[in-house]
Amino acid sequence: MSDSPQRPAARSPNARAYWHANIRAVILLLLVWAAVSFGFGILLADWLNQFRLPGSGFPLGFWFAQQGSIYTFVVLIFAYVWIMRRLDRKFGVEEAAPPPPHPVQEGKA
Repeated sequence: MSDSPQRPAARSPNARAYWHANIRAVILLLLVWAAVSFGFGILLADWLNQFRLPGSGFPLGFWFAQQGSIYTFVVLIFAYVWIMRRLDRKFGVEEAAPPPPHPVQEGKA
């Protein structure tokens, strides 16, 4: 008998496809984050500074370096949740909703 438990479900083709889809989503979101924070905030900041953020007058490159990458990161968190919920439903691994609490009956403690 082996010391480590065997998990045959984790080796199924469905589980592999789910894992690959998860990794693809993470890589895509990380690339977006890198493009916004490193690309727009550092590499392209001087070029973007020729444009102004409407309504505020801040140079666009400065805004991406100071605020835009943070806002993008928060949006990417919500995007990841949305993507993972879709993947969970697609592959049938979504978590079941917890059962509703039992009502307390009068006279019983």
